[in-house]
Amino acid sequence: MNHILRGDLEFICSNTIVDWSRFNHKKILITGANGMLPAYMVFTLLYLNEKYNFDVKVIALVRNINKAKTKFADYLTDNHLTFLVQDVAEQISCKEHIDFIIHAASQASPKYYGTDPVGTIDANLFGTTNTLKLAHEHHCESYLYFSSGEVYGIINKTKPSSETDYGLIDPLKVRSCYGESKRMGENLCTCWNYQYGTHAKIVRPFHTYGPGLLKDDGRVFADLVFSILEDKDIVLRSDGSAIRAFCYISDATIELFKVLLDGIDGEAYNIGNDSNAITIRDLANQLIGLYPEKKLKVVYDINMEDMRTGKMKSPLSVSIPNMDKTVDLGYKPVITIYEGFTRTIASFSHK
Repeated sequence: MNHILRGDLEFICSNTIVDWSRFNHKKILITGANGMLPAYMVFTLLYLNEKYNFDVKVIALVRNINKAKTKFADYLTDNHLTFLVQDVAEQISCKEHIDFIIHAASQASPKYYGTDPVGTIDANLFGTTNTLKLAHEHHCESYLYFSSGEVYGIINKTKPSSETDYGLIDPLKVRSCYGESKRMGENLCTCWNYQYGTHAKIVRPFHTYGPGLLKDDGRVFADLVFSILEDKDIVLRSDGSAIRAFCYISDATIELFKVLLDGIDGEAYNIGNDSNAITIRDLANQLIGLYPEKKLKVVYDINMEDMRTGKMKSPLSVSIPNMDKTVDLGYKPVITIYEGFTRTIASFSHK
């Protein structure tokens, strides 16, 4: 196992704000398990078995089994991990009793909004319905729905977004496929909780990064990381003035598990780090500054008319979460941008 990943797992599982014992002798279904954040949740649950001699079993729902076998190579002979290979938008059948469901399957990258908007909607709409139905049938202790900060829409203010702030999402814009369907997924959680007593909680992850980033992720921070890794100048397609709050994956993972176990049914919680808000331009310069020996620079290539298929610019100039509700549960993120991006880049270079 990559030593950066192992260090993150030790950091996560040593945090006492989460009552990890509640997962002992339990079975957890995680959809979209190949994704960066849900994969860390899989790793965390399996690491609990190693660290505390627990008996936690994970069912990882994935569409691409080859990718899953590569990502979870260290656990292929571990009977605590099984794979369910299917599209989450199709009916899910599981005869084994499930105690917790984490529904994270989603096309979260902007690269999909212009190339597969229907597929983007399907995971958020039908996938959420299917997993909520499963949670109801199995009388799950808790259900966690991965929503997004995109549900806030266009808000004309610069202060951090709290869970009750909502702006415009134009349903006639193709790019709205993600934010609009995430909103519907949230309402499904609320309705299942109201009508059937399903213990559904909602999380809205903001910009989360760490080991496991994909080169073709489509989000700007991934482009920055791989430019550094490949010793290439960072090319910005805008003036870099947009402000984003970046949260390292180990902090986000703790927040996610805390909400799953102790969040209030039917409520939403921001997942992120409001202390790490920075412009994209400043982030690019900071990353270059971490590796002066590479002698890289930031290059601007701005063409506002360039809207090729799949390249759909976010309308938000500022995206910062208000973290009061999550902090009230007992955890405040601690990983700085410097430490987080250093660990991220190192994870691709060291075993």
